[in-house]
Amino acid sequence: MSQGNNLLTVILGTAVGVGVGMLFAPDKGSTTRKKIAENANNAKDTLLSEAEKIQANIASKTSDIRDNVADSLATGKGTLDSQLDTIVKNASYKADDIISSLEVRLKELKAKNKTLQTK
Repeated sequence: MSQGNNLLTVILGTAVGVGVGMLFAPDKGSTTRKKIAENANNAKDTLLSEAEKIQANIASKTSDIRDNVADSLATGKGTLDSQLDTIVKNASYKADDIISSLEVRLKELKAKNKTLQTK
């Protein structure tokens, strides 16, 4: 086939398609355009409604996550406070042990110093 025949075939096919479309079209063009506009508005409203639902869902999930993090931090703070108290108590016992040890050593040094001063 030549290009001329291809072009003629395309034009003829288009004309037949338009003619068949006009024969089987259920409504006038203005009515069809009105239906298309209504369907587009309905689709827009549906999308907006779904977007609002998704936004509410995200806000709810975000709030839940925020609450979980706050609870975890509060629990962690309680655990940290407890660990800190334990460390302070242990340090206090260690300090008492050191002081006792130093007092014994000081007593020994005083006794040794007393013997040195008498000589």
